[in-house]
Amino acid sequence: MTHPPQVPILTLTLNPALDMATDVARMVPGEKLRCTDPLLDPGGGGLNVSRAIKALGGDSLALVALGGLTGDRLAGLIRAEDITFLAIHGPGETRQSLTVTEGETGRQYRFLLPGPTWAEEDRARVFTLLRATSRPGGFAVISGSQPPGVPRDFPAQLAGSMPDVQVVLDTSGAALVQAVEHPIPGLAVLRMDGEEAEGLAGRSLRTRGQTADFAQDLVRRGVAGRVIVARGADGNVLVDAGLRLFAAAPKVAVKSAVGAGDSFVAAFVLSLARGEAADRALAFGSAAAAAAVVTDATQLCRPEDVQRLLPQAEVTEV
Repeated sequence: MTHPPQVPILTLTLNPALDMATDVARMVPGEKLRCTDPLLDPGGGGLNVSRAIKALGGDSLALVALGGLTGDRLAGLIRAEDITFLAIHGPGETRQSLTVTEGETGRQYRFLLPGPTWAEEDRARVFTLLRATSRPGGFAVISGSQPPGVPRDFPAQLAGSMPDVQVVLDTSGAALVQAVEHPIPGLAVLRMDGEEAEGLAGRSLRTRGQTADFAQDLVRRGVAGRVIVARGADGNVLVDAGLRLFAAAPKVAVKSAVGAGDSFVAAFVLSLARGEAADRALAFGSAAAAAAVVTDATQLCRPEDVQRLLPQAEVTEV
């Protein structure tokens, strides 16, 4: 299948993980729980975005911080998926994460380790590589958790090292609060989920209109050129200076919510990189997010599922 040309996409993952997923019959405290053979996947926000872009027929360059024996094993998994990547020498041992699905109930339990602490010299290596690899006019996705030891404004510092690049930020916690309270100059896209949006707004955002109002206020304040809020099973809201759009979430049977947000970002950015309009990109992202939740454990969206679900991701004005 021939895909349209695209501008360069760079993804950055400073706190990747060796993702392990397994099943148990029942979660019982204090007992030895016999698990199924684990599935191993390379994990971390930006890395997952690059994996999903590859699955959807696009190209990206993934910058990934790797350290220790776990980092070596993670690098092997990345190579096995034919992802173009450059390793950043990271401190300590790359972290691991564990997803356990309880067979009797279908409930998922996710255990995320914090990762090694970064020092100033570790951060300096990132800026050097970003300046060498980012391309004016292209996209750069800063996604996932920030490693311990970096300042709250580290995403702003990262964006500042990539002039004339369209930066997409999908983060959480203190880094998200910092980006809202102290806007990053020129930030192209800021994405968050509904719970995060309500926390920042200090109120419930029960309707799509209320979510769009909140996102519009962020755009007006210069937080980002476009703000996206994921409303879970309802769908996704996108607001920019001239648009207030909503894309419905296709109705699917959820197997695992892992990777839905990363699949959304991958499809959304890939669509924009191919020169498609915001409404098309929003629909593509919503279909990819729905496609991700029908796969097992830490697997991401499959292109055939995305195309099947795309007609259901209807875009309307809010």
